[in-house]
Amino acid sequence: MRKSEFARAVIDEFGEGYGRVVTRDAVLPALGNVSADAAIARGDEPRDVWLALCDAEDVPVERRHGVGLPKPRS
Repeated sequence: MRKSEFARAVIDEFGEGYGRVVTRDAVLPALGNVSADAAIARGDEPRDVWLALCDAEDVPVERRHGVGLPKPRS
């Protein structure tokens, strides 16, 4: 997962406004009690941050995988 895919996944799941809040403010125990923004800034893999964010925010498992990818062109 690239950073752009992480950003798209956050917007798709949480919306643009709340997505900014949750990545800034939600504490991710799986990553040492830092925010998603802090984890990305320190170089954590976006996929690991996404999964930790999903755990912390109780995102259902079926909505965690394959997100953040652009829609296929028709």
